[in-house]
Amino acid sequence: MSIARLSGGPLDGQVVPLDNTDDDTLVLPYSEGQIVYERQGELEQTGESDGPTQATFVYVEATQEIGPNDD
Repeated sequence: MSIARLSGGPLDGQVVPLDNTDDDTLVLPYSEGQIVYERQGELEQTGESDGPTQATFVYVEATQEIGPNDD
């Protein structure tokens, strides 16, 4: 199992499963749009006995404005 640690943006501090450790970009659903995170740095904890492999992803953009709805 591999995990992505998210930094910045609306999901700051969250950890999500990472299906493919070769991915450099994560596009995640958020509200009515999507948010984009890009990988920063190399994979960590890649040994057999040091826990799940980890990658850090940093917030890049949202496909729609993130904020309270005025409706």
